[in-house]
Amino acid sequence: MSSPRMLVLAASLALALSPLSHAAPAANPLLEASKLPLQYPPFDQIRDEHFLPAYQAAMAEHLKEIAVIAANAQPATFDNTIVAMERSGRALHRVHTTFVNLQAANTNERIDAIEREMSPKLAAHRDTVNMNPQLFKRVAALHAQRDKLALDAESKHLLERYYKDFVRAGAKLSKQDKAKLKALNGQIAALETTFNQNVLKEQNAAALVLERREELAGLSEAAINTAAAAAKARGLEGKYVIALTNTTGQPLLAELTDAGVRARLLQASMARGSRGGEFDNRETVRQLALARAQQAALLGYPNYAAYALEDETAQTTANVNKLLGELAQPAVANARREGADLEHVAGAAVTAADWDFYTDKVRAQRYAFDEKQLKPYFELDNVLINGVFHAATKLYGITFKERKDLPVYHPDVRVFDVLDADGKLLSIFLADMYARPSKQGGAWMNEFVSQSALLGTQSVVTNNLNIPKPPAGEPTLLTFDEVKTAFHEFGHALHGMFSNVKYPRFSGTDVPQDFVEYPSQVNEMWAVWPEVLANYAKHYQTGAPMPKELLDKVAASRKFNMGYMTTEYIAASLLDQKWHQLTPSQIPTDVLKFEADALKKAGVDYALVPPRYRTTYFSHSFGGGYSAAYYAYLWSEKLDADTVVWFNENGGLQRKNGDWFRKTLLSRGGTADAMELFRNFRGRDAAIEPLLQRRGLTAQ
Repeated sequence: MSSPRMLVLAASLALALSPLSHAAPAANPLLEASKLPLQYPPFDQIRDEHFLPAYQAAMAEHLKEIAVIAANAQPATFDNTIVAMERSGRALHRVHTTFVNLQAANTNERIDAIEREMSPKLAAHRDTVNMNPQLFKRVAALHAQRDKLALDAESKHLLERYYKDFVRAGAKLSKQDKAKLKALNGQIAALETTFNQNVLKEQNAAALVLERREELAGLSEAAINTAAAAAKARGLEGKYVIALTNTTGQPLLAELTDAGVRARLLQASMARGSRGGEFDNRETVRQLALARAQQAALLGYPNYAAYALEDETAQTTANVNKLLGELAQPAVANARREGADLEHVAGAAVTAADWDFYTDKVRAQRYAFDEKQLKPYFELDNVLINGVFHAATKLYGITFKERKDLPVYHPDVRVFDVLDADGKLLSIFLADMYARPSKQGGAWMNEFVSQSALLGTQSVVTNNLNIPKPPAGEPTLLTFDEVKTAFHEFGHALHGMFSNVKYPRFSGTDVPQDFVEYPSQVNEMWAVWPEVLANYAKHYQTGAPMPKELLDKVAASRKFNMGYMTTEYIAASLLDQKWHQLTPSQIPTDVLKFEADALKKAGVDYALVPPRYRTTYFSHSFGGGYSAAYYAYLWSEKLDADTVVWFNENGGLQRKNGDWFRKTLLSRGGTADAMELFRNFRGRDAAIEPLLQRRGLTAQ
């Protein structure tokens, strides 16, 4: 998962300090550009109490800058209007970017309280800017004469983008409708915050507590020690705690031999957000779906998905429905065949909680290996340094140097200089790999600083994973999925690092949601590229390389269980669309019944394969970011699969290939239409056949 670079939102004109606020410290480190390399944040100086006064000061400064632009007596020009807006709000961008990164990676009660207070105010400030009639008049005047302006391609695209952003934000609405939209935007921002905070708190609260060591049968000694340490941290000495990941499926379901414990673990996962009590998300979902539907209707769209998709490469709900509908039936058919294989091995009926456990047995039977055989060869440091970094060096010529002199926001964070092929500093990369209760689930990339030639900035990029941290002194051994995730997220990081654009609006991953996953998915191919795999897949104790026969088995099994993986993903994608293709009058009262009915109607209600996310903990959809856009991974994968074909046809892991991919696509950010960038790289539109073959959706 990625969290693309967040555009700075802001708050209202009349902001008063809330009861949470404090008098501004004499020197607030958030209110001036950092003097550290590449404006790397001074984490050792930043305190929670700095954020509210910094937000207030930065928003006031931004509003003054906007007022000057809007009230300029000179006729609108590209420089005095569009470029001036690009330069404005820099302090607010710095404050907000730092805050959202820390809130996601290392939150606490105070940070959560600040987020609850600020989210509606930030939405209101965005509205104050985007609904400013004087400002929009200037933008519209420039847009009307765009064909007469002597602008380069990037500048012309920026003007188009600003005009579209203003219109989509309600700039053309009546004064009365603008007021309605502002109220809805504030409500949506607050509900998204509530949803996200409930998901994290429920994930911690719903962790499975076990009384006896025997209940953990099947787990490695390291995993048992981790569960014991997690219990001790909660004051449950002598017990065991299995922490939950944010997906429906839980990694330890593949190893636990006690069917009853497996069932309890999956039930704990699937009940999140619908158990009643403080963190129940059902009413939050209902209110959020309603507010989004009302927002879309006010802006003239039939539903929220239509509004959201207009700004994506998919463009319409019909296109997304067609893609998901065409793949759903063959995916479920594949999953049912896989389910029959599981029951044959089990000798009895199996449940969703048994799927991973018996999948490993089928894999062992079919390919003579299981996932446990792989983990000793996937030690974290080897994967990162000799795998992820090694592939990037071979492909792009960049190198990495770890540094210990820069401050970090948590002791687990590692920092690396990224040097370009010419030896010059390209970027700074933060690797935050371990799970903790203060960290949101999943994996993502974000930026503390984004590249822009206009502002003279280079990127400071972070990757976050959620790998369980072993007890002190024990190695961190990854599953193969975690290895692929590390390569995936670094693909996003490369998109940010290689950005070479003028305007901050187009920097790095600031592209459509259904395009942003494309470069990251391409980078996954190097995880199994023979030269790369041989460089990092080494036994953590002996240093011996993974045996060739095991490598061959990994390669042979790449399509294994693809029916399950495709079905769980499509089910979640369909849920996301079903919720966001509702009109205000269609919003259901019973959230879980709507979910069940939607899955059944779409033909993906296969009991052994629940959706990757259920509605009440579907942060991609209801926490913002991927609302009506969870299909994006599959849409991007069509481009990815065709790109893998191109790399293979052109010799694979070679500098000439990396340089071409970087030049034509990774460096371009959002400076042109996304599909135009793809065609510039590939020489044609993407073919669908490579995706179908990868997913096992061709004729059986």
